[in-house]
Amino acid sequence: MSCKNCTEAPVFELSESKRTLCRSCFIRYFEKRVHKIIRTYQLLEKEDHVGVAVSGGKDSLTVLHLLSHIPLIHVTAIAIDEGIAGYREKTLETLKQFCDERNITLHIKSYKETYGKDLDTIVPLLKTKPCSACGVMRRDLLNKTALELGCTKLATGHNSDDEAQSFMMNLFKNTLQTSARLGPVTGILDDDKFITRIKPLYFVSEKEVATYAFLKGFLDTFTECPYASVSYRAHVRDLLNDFEAQFPGTKKNIIKCFLHMKPLLQETYKKQPLYYCQKCQAPTSQDICRTCHTLSVVQ
Repeated sequence: MSCKNCTEAPVFELSESKRTLCRSCFIRYFEKRVHKIIRTYQLLEKEDHVGVAVSGGKDSLTVLHLLSHIPLIHVTAIAIDEGIAGYREKTLETLKQFCDERNITLHIKSYKETYGKDLDTIVPLLKTKPCSACGVMRRDLLNKTALELGCTKLATGHNSDDEAQSFMMNLFKNTLQTSARLGPVTGILDDDKFITRIKPLYFVSEKEVATYAFLKGFLDTFTECPYASVSYRAHVRDLLNDFEAQFPGTKKNIIKCFLHMKPLLQETYKKQPLYYCQKCQAPTSQDICRTCHTLSVVQ
């Protein structure tokens, strides 16, 4: 068996067409797909200052690498140190080396310096799953840091697997108003305190991202957050992976279904009132934002 486009040995088989691609052809295929997503959804404009949310994992390193090669935009890496012993230190070291080698400016913000406590200290005090609280605090700190740095966009490494999981989680939890904010460009309300978020990997699968990152030499090991295994998302991820194995195309169809629903969801929920948190002044749908509510619980 050889690559569909040449005579080289294949390294990847495309799930739908069953085409086999060699290393160089797969890299070209992957990069073209990402650039098409950027063009189709107009994720970038000339002179954009893009903050890239990076963790040191395969998805965020891939986004940072690809965006750093796009002319006429400025890229800054933004990392959050949640304070997870034995995990975050390793990924931050990978990230620092990655940025140093490519002359990319890296800003690191920590829960400890911002909120007064690291995640390992907060978790035992929580009544919810660690990932629920961490996700809220992480999004808040990324948004505030991007604003401080003068970024015009905030890019994340969410891939198609992530998006399918998010939509199904909201469906299972009956929180469709949250799904209204999903998509290649997130959000439904404009506010000066919100940074526009973009997802350049929106239509590429986790398997494709992992293959690209491996072939480019970004990662030689995979490290998962120790709290991830107990998250609601982990259960939904395993469920969808099982469905995908038995019924190929399941995840892609979930995203297609969501994109058909998105205009209706946005029309329905864009009229929700926007408030400003009474404690930190961040835009929120309630009197107190979820970050401040979480912090009040663990004081």
